[in-house]
Amino acid sequence: MPATRVTTRAALLSRVVAPLDPIPDDEALDAEFEMFFSAHHDDVLRSLDTMLTDHEAAVDATQDAFIKAHARWSTIRTYEVPQAWVRRIAINASRDRMRSERRRRNREVTTEATSEPAPADRLVADAGVRELLDQLPPRQREVAELFYVEDRSVEEIAAHLGLSTGTVKSQLSEARARLRRSHQG
Repeated sequence: MPATRVTTRAALLSRVVAPLDPIPDDEALDAEFEMFFSAHHDDVLRSLDTMLTDHEAAVDATQDAFIKAHARWSTIRTYEVPQAWVRRIAINASRDRMRSERRRRNREVTTEATSEPAPADRLVADAGVRELLDQLPPRQREVAELFYVEDRSVEEIAAHLGLSTGTVKSQLSEARARLRRSHQG
């Protein structure tokens, strides 16, 4: 039996351009986002809370990331791993805050007329994980936190942070060496 012949342009377009996954209405999108938020908020916050020294900064960065995700949910929902996008935005927001705070502190220290050096971070014998991670520069701290605290593989960390596996391995190696030197000194 021969294939049915399409006789009009509209009929052809309706067969070719049929929506595969129609975008739900606003209420359905909101409900879907609420489920996404409930499922992933605590994980993102826990990740940032471990990475940052200030719980409130972690809460703010997490909140900002989810606000951005909600505003773009109709697009983000189609990503293979939307929570990775949210985590990346939260990490970037926290990095921006840390840089801004560091610049502000540097300006304050520069303008002060004191000759006292800034207190150096010291590793004490009974230091917890946070104190150990606080000894590291931000990139090394992120990589070490994901590897040691969240028990992620090098490949997962690389994909998560948008780095090569070699860079992740290098950052882990440098973090270990820095912690060793800090502990021995």
